[in-house]
Amino acid sequence: MSQVASEHLGESLGTDFFSVREQFTDEQWAHFIAARRFVDEEVVPVIGPYWERAEIPWPLVRRLPELGVVGEDIKGYGCAGMSPMACGLVTMELHRGDGSLGVFLGVHAGLAMLSIAMCGSEEQKERWLPAMARLDKLGAFALTEPEHGSDSVALETSARRDGDSWVLSGAKRWIGLGTLADLVVVWARNTEDGQVNAFVVEKGTPGYEARVIEGKISLRSVWQADITLRDVRVAEENRLPGARSFKDTTRVLATTRSTCAWAALGHATAAYDTALQYALRRRQFGEPLASFQIIQQRLVSMLADLTAMQLYCLQIGRLAEAGRLTPTVAGLAKMHNTRKARAIAADARDMLGGNGILLDYQVMRHMVDLEAIHTFEGTETMQTLIVGRAVTGIGAFT
Repeated sequence: MSQVASEHLGESLGTDFFSVREQFTDEQWAHFIAARRFVDEEVVPVIGPYWERAEIPWPLVRRLPELGVVGEDIKGYGCAGMSPMACGLVTMELHRGDGSLGVFLGVHAGLAMLSIAMCGSEEQKERWLPAMARLDKLGAFALTEPEHGSDSVALETSARRDGDSWVLSGAKRWIGLGTLADLVVVWARNTEDGQVNAFVVEKGTPGYEARVIEGKISLRSVWQADITLRDVRVAEENRLPGARSFKDTTRVLATTRSTCAWAALGHATAAYDTALQYALRRRQFGEPLASFQIIQQRLVSMLADLTAMQLYCLQIGRLAEAGRLTPTVAGLAKMHNTRKARAIAADARDMLGGNGILLDYQVMRHMVDLEAIHTFEGTETMQTLIVGRAVTGIGAFT
């Protein structure tokens, strides 16, 4: 174990009953500790008002390149180049602080940058990734459509070849950073062969219109958009050559599904820690809440689920490091962890009584943010059916 790990053995030992932390390398643990300090010292003390105002915490966002976490596991181009396990640990910690901050990085780096890294040409990577790693340019990922949420493969946005450029037409919904991004990776169906391709639409391109979706209760400090594409002309040099079918989209999404499992673990850890500390401090009927049998039973049940979530994340991290993480396995981890995290957050909110609905105690914010994570990148229902198809060999949906 590294020196930095040894110095922090006192932190959150109550959530590491199976000694998961002993499995991490020095590199992984160093990223974890840096993210943990950032969350504890800079995020948690200030994030509540940003969430309440539905305002992006730009001072915190601008710190991300300084932490060396922008760019996921992309090697070169000024990107973080972290191991997949380190990526997961950083995601977990950011979400332990605030889901919106974690999603901001996930959209920009885990979707937009990763699409370019996985499907772009060398020239495209050199052109866009360094600036994105510095957050000089923001990225977005436009796949979901108003009429095609779970059925994303049926997308209708079209891409028509016209000389040395492409003309994109259609609509997208729930696009994180869609109103802010300098580069939007738009997935559209090629009218020539019916296959799904990806195109980078740059800020200011005529015909691209985006508006913030208002009235959102979950992940309030990151903005999603409705996007309209009206004959948006994109140069051939902005088409990602490695995106030739929806299978290439799935390669990107396999990573983000595992990210959801790590994110859920972060939210659940925050909720459990808050409930435990509250139970130790809060006195009722002349005794600390933690002294009552029913409170101890609930805390242990929450810890058991939290530990299972940790083990899921540990294994998908190992599989990702070995290049063996499949979309189905990632989907099972996402389904399991978001389900358990919702239950942990609900129990924590209940244990705090009336205080549980106050932003000062954080739990309610984590509880509602989990609702979005439980839904995006494939709902629990869809992940269940995908895994069910793998188990039975029978597809329960078209």
